[in-house]
Amino acid sequence: MYPSLFHMTPDDRARFAVIIRFLQHMGWNWVGIMTSEDGSGDEESQELSKMMRQHGICTEYIIQLTSDDKWEMIISKSTAKVIIVCGTFTNTFFYVNHIPSVIENITFIFPPQWSKLTSALTFTYRSINCSFIFLWEDQINLEIEAYNDGFSFYSCLHNPIMEDVWIECYGCLSPNRAKNNLFQHLYGISAKICTDIKNLSASLNAFTPTSSHVYRAVRILAHALHGMYMKKKTSEHNGLQHRLHKYVRNVHYTDPHDGEIYFNERQEIPTELALQSWIFLNNSHFLYNRICHIKGQDFVPGILMNITDPFFWKRGKIPVSRCSDPCIPGNRKKFGSSIHKCCYECVSCPEGEISNISDSENCMKCPDEEWPNEKKDRCVPKLVEFLSYTDTIVAVFSAVSIFCYLLTGLILGIFIHYQDTPIVKANNRNLSYLLLVSIMLSFLCVFLFLGHPVDVTCMLRVSSFGVIFSVAVSSLLAKSIMVCIAFKATKPGSPWRKWIGAKLPNFIICVFSLVQVIICVTWLSTSPPFQDQDTHTYQGKIIIQCNEGSVIGFYSVLGYMGLLAAVSFVIAFLARTLPDSFNEAKYITFSMLVFCSVWIAMIPAYLSTRGKYMVAVEIFALIASSSGLLGCIFFPKCYIILFRPDLNTKTFIH
Repeated sequence: MYPSLFHMTPDDRARFAVIIRFLQHMGWNWVGIMTSEDGSGDEESQELSKMMRQHGICTEYIIQLTSDDKWEMIISKSTAKVIIVCGTFTNTFFYVNHIPSVIENITFIFPPQWSKLTSALTFTYRSINCSFIFLWEDQINLEIEAYNDGFSFYSCLHNPIMEDVWIECYGCLSPNRAKNNLFQHLYGISAKICTDIKNLSASLNAFTPTSSHVYRAVRILAHALHGMYMKKKTSEHNGLQHRLHKYVRNVHYTDPHDGEIYFNERQEIPTELALQSWIFLNNSHFLYNRICHIKGQDFVPGILMNITDPFFWKRGKIPVSRCSDPCIPGNRKKFGSSIHKCCYECVSCPEGEISNISDSENCMKCPDEEWPNEKKDRCVPKLVEFLSYTDTIVAVFSAVSIFCYLLTGLILGIFIHYQDTPIVKANNRNLSYLLLVSIMLSFLCVFLFLGHPVDVTCMLRVSSFGVIFSVAVSSLLAKSIMVCIAFKATKPGSPWRKWIGAKLPNFIICVFSLVQVIICVTWLSTSPPFQDQDTHTYQGKIIIQCNEGSVIGFYSVLGYMGLLAAVSFVIAFLARTLPDSFNEAKYITFSMLVFCSVWIAMIPAYLSTRGKYMVAVEIFALIASSSGLLGCIFFPKCYIILFRPDLNTKTFIH
């Protein structure tokens, strides 16, 4: 709105930004604001409160220093330990010295215009002890000796301001008696006649800010006029004022006192700040500590290194000025009914989420492959679970499988060695060999279920034992059928005699096994099993498992195998009462009963478990059913072969 307005005084918003950075650095987010009674700090306090709110810093109260004592009660009951002062200096501030809680607990942050507070009245020292003030750099660096030295009192009588300076600083009598009496009453000075030349440099430090801004404005205008004069653009038809604004806007030079001078995009001169600490030593002396230098809105690195020294604080430690304690990592803020965002409760992050910073408002969900640690402040890799060879149960399964495999091989060797005996030749010894080989392979299938699953083992697991068991059960089905045919063929003139031989059993085994092979090939070619990672079933675990791919294919394999077992069981059950001295159908019936019982019991156990326990159920069912076939069918025969050779005769068998 005012393009010709140039700010010669520093912008308070830059100071506010630095104050906010300082509050954040100290961990203060719950502060009070105190303004002057003349209203000069009202707009300033509102702007500061707004900027702090945008950065998560809350204002507990904004009070005005008035002659009543309402503000004293507010400060006494407040939980904020830091008060930011706004506005011009006011003598009403001296009343805070009567509030014990201020003297003991409150840390003030003063604006630059309150720099003369320490030289006003000595009884304020205790209340402003260990306080801070932000000063513009020109309040410290400007040297005005060249402009102040050599003045006498009488040479300044024509200037009312300079006359007042001499009276206040040196107690010089003025021709104005009323003024002399007023100064003597206010400051308790004893006036005298001054005739000597004085050096005003030491006494005019309190007026440095105003002098520096005036000095800077004059220098800028001089540079602009000089630049405009040197160009000598007489052809320009614009007015002198318009041309002057253009040159003022483009001023850029280096001043020995102020450094680099130029106007930014807001037509302001960037000014640097210094943070100063006031330390109370005794009733007549203060120590001024230059804490740090601030360039723009950034603290120079390392500048606040010593701020934690107990020397800077009233109680020997940094005050805590917060509405709520900070939430440690692993927790988040839970806001209640308070209107202030700085007032909250800390609650633990939900399962599967973390917070790795203090005062986090939200928790972060860990990736699928990771899980929070106990403190919930970082994500750690989930435990990978599969039936590893390091597990005890794997060692048990491996030992049992190898033992059963060797035992089956031993039985096969016994049958081969005694292949000409009636007990081996009875009911087709080739079927017995095929059944023993199938049982041996089924025990070896156990190792496809152990260890880290991969795509190949996932495809071979179910399909291999499905085909092997189909061959075994088909062999038992062929045995059962041959028992029935053999009994019927014993009758004279029976047409069943033509079915006796090796062709029918071989046909039964090939046909029924081929059906299972076709089912497996179709399943593997359309939607085969594959390695999968289950990251959701168990918290903190990744289950490495085999995904069946096609559920229909998986249950088709098991269903067909169950169908074969059921048919074999029914046929063997019907043939169990045939009047043979060694009726193998009885043992087939019992073996099929064990086989079906194991797999029927396996289904609910399989569906109710996950991970390595589900695989363990499959392995147990495989070993148990194979052992049932081996034990029920071949152990009785081996007992007769090895221990009762007297029963291994044609007379006993028939």
